[in-house]
Amino acid sequence: MQQCVELALANNLELKQAEIQASSAKVDYKQSRNNLLPAVNGFVEHGLNQGRSIDPFSNSYLNQNINYANYGLSGGVVLFNGLAAQYNIKSQRLAYEAGQADIQQNKDNLIVQVMVAYLQVLATSDQLVQIRNQAELSRKQVERLTLLNNEGSITPSQLFDLKGQLANDEISLINTQNQLEAARLTLCQLMNVPYDPTIQPQSISTGDFLKSYEGSAATVYQSALQNLAMVKSATLKKESAEQGVKAWKSQLWPVFSVNAGLYTNYSSAAKTARLISSSEVETGGYIKINGSQSPVYTMQDNFTQQDISYGNQFRNNYSTNVNLAVRIPILNSLQTRNRISRSKLVLQNADVVEKTTRTRLQQQVEQAWLNMTATYNRYNTLLQQVDAFNESFRGTEARFNEGVLNSVDYLTAKNNLDRANNNLIIARYEYVLRTRILDYYQGMPVW
Repeated sequence: MQQCVELALANNLELKQAEIQASSAKVDYKQSRNNLLPAVNGFVEHGLNQGRSIDPFSNSYLNQNINYANYGLSGGVVLFNGLAAQYNIKSQRLAYEAGQADIQQNKDNLIVQVMVAYLQVLATSDQLVQIRNQAELSRKQVERLTLLNNEGSITPSQLFDLKGQLANDEISLINTQNQLEAARLTLCQLMNVPYDPTIQPQSISTGDFLKSYEGSAATVYQSALQNLAMVKSATLKKESAEQGVKAWKSQLWPVFSVNAGLYTNYSSAAKTARLISSSEVETGGYIKINGSQSPVYTMQDNFTQQDISYGNQFRNNYSTNVNLAVRIPILNSLQTRNRISRSKLVLQNADVVEKTTRTRLQQQVEQAWLNMTATYNRYNTLLQQVDAFNESFRGTEARFNEGVLNSVDYLTAKNNLDRANNNLIIARYEYVLRTRILDYYQGMPVW
């Protein structure tokens, strides 16, 4: 049983799909936490201006080709947004936990399905053994009556009656063999392995389970509420929806943020003057010395224009800014309020789903308890019936072998015993299944 469950859990593709979906919820939860981190962006721009354009270095108009570059690094962090981010983190965390509970519920469902298929193979195998014994008994009687009929010791009708019974037993044998193959196929399909007609699950000692089940439907239901993954999932989804409503309501609050930036640029038109020499030049003025005019000279620096290097512009054009911003939501086509209304509907639906889950669980537990009780009573009655038919058949067979009883009475007694034995096998495994189902509802290992 353990090997079958492990194979099913490892190979089931629907379970893998559920795990992928849960991984997506985990990414959403991680992103909701990362939303608290500052936003940092950088940009680099290189371009070419042709014709009349503004020089990014001097902000003056030029009519020439200019190669330019702009660099920037900006960032910001939200200081307060009505706790929307915090509520969203809680909502996504609860949604992720609900996804994990859904995975566990899928595993539990698969384990129960494997258990049912496993017990079906065992029950059908036991029925096949019982029917083979029935057919073997009928075959021996046919052989015995054939000899007696050849000797003229019996009427031919008795032989034909037993041959008809042997044919019935062989048909039952074929049908049961087909049922066994179908049960094996179902078990292989649940394990997602190729069909193996030789697979034979290890038999169990059903006597270990054939005792009165303790507790009551009410105690089983209370345990199920605490342990079943589907209840936890429904509750977590409801709590996630509650946080979602709070998150959307927070969007109505102002958003406070602080932002900062670092910038620099480059222009191929940027020039700088370089001193190359100094000389004396007349100013055009004069002074009188002893009645004579003498020209006035001054020193004049001579410069040449040269390009400013890329690195120097990168350092010299450096600038920063810091600001505190407040964004006040006033009107956005009532989108936020409509989303709040939609989130409330999601919450209402999650609440209904949770209540429905609890109600259906209670109904299922009560039905499972009723089925278990009925099966247990039926099993005990069948035990008594098999004992009675065994005694009846033992006497009937002895009288039939002695020739003092006709074939009709013999076949009636045999069919009654065969039917009771088959019903007992079915009831035995059904009771084991019913008790395992109740164990499942209480979160106990089903095997």
